[in-house]
Amino acid sequence: MTLLRIFLALLSPAACLLAQNQTLQPRPQPPAPPAAAPGPPTVAPDKVVLSVNDIKITAKQFNELVDSLPEQYRNNARGPGRRDFAQNLAKVLVLADEGKTRKIDQTPEFKLQEQIQTANLLAGKTFSQLAEGLKVDEGEIRAYYDAHKQDYEQVHARHILIRAAGSPAPAEAGKKELTDAEALAKSQEIRNKLAAGGDFAALAAQESDDTGSKDKGGDLNFFKHGQMVPAFDQAAFSLKVGEISEPVKTQFGYHIIKVEARKAYEDAKADVDRRLRGEMAQKTLEDLQKKANPTFDPDFFGPAPK
Repeated sequence: MTLLRIFLALLSPAACLLAQNQTLQPRPQPPAPPAAAPGPPTVAPDKVVLSVNDIKITAKQFNELVDSLPEQYRNNARGPGRRDFAQNLAKVLVLADEGKTRKIDQTPEFKLQEQIQTANLLAGKTFSQLAEGLKVDEGEIRAYYDAHKQDYEQVHARHILIRAAGSPAPAEAGKKELTDAEALAKSQEIRNKLAAGGDFAALAAQESDDTGSKDKGGDLNFFKHGQMVPAFDQAAFSLKVGEISEPVKTQFGYHIIKVEARKAYEDAKADVDRRLRGEMAQKTLEDLQKKANPTFDPDFFGPAPK
């Protein structure tokens, strides 16, 4: 981690108020989080683990700082990067101490920035506390999920692609280019083998023209609505777990799809709950803002938007 990143992590709140509105927008499915790194050695919480001049940081305080880091840095700072984080933290504290010696902290510019940084941190923590303290009943969660099912529903599928002439999928060197009719006939033949008990993963490894998934037995893992081309998407989400589709035509050729698992309401309930609490907290913020009635100089900022 660079010194700049440490500055950003320490001086900018992890849950900045300005970022809260992002929780109201549908988000793409995030990648699976990395495996947790081994935790730090067990020491007494009040043991001083880092000293810089007169500043003493205990194990408890250090761990709290690590917990406040953005997620992409947190595991590393808990494990193999713990000393690097501490060394960079020491640099921050040394520079801050030097800044006090130079009386930079007494300048009007610094005091204004300090005031806004403190307000930003407090605002982010207040918003989080507002959202965490709200309760959403089961009926509201279910109704929201039903109205936004396509944002949350996922399927785990495998497929076998039989490429047809003109497909944008790369052709295997030396393999015969199939006409549309030949590709359909081959896919139907494979579908019949599957219906007779053939192993899907083995046939995908042997027959599929999708170079990205054939070595994994055609496994596409979980995906959401809209991540695949429309015809594939419609077919996959219409299948039951364990069911195998008839050949599905797309611009890539003919696909045979098998659904391995589905994620539906129970899997999405916690995400929906967080989202609804975020929306309710946002409404509380809007009410607080109306009461505060902030004013903006029209000569400086221009007229208010209609």
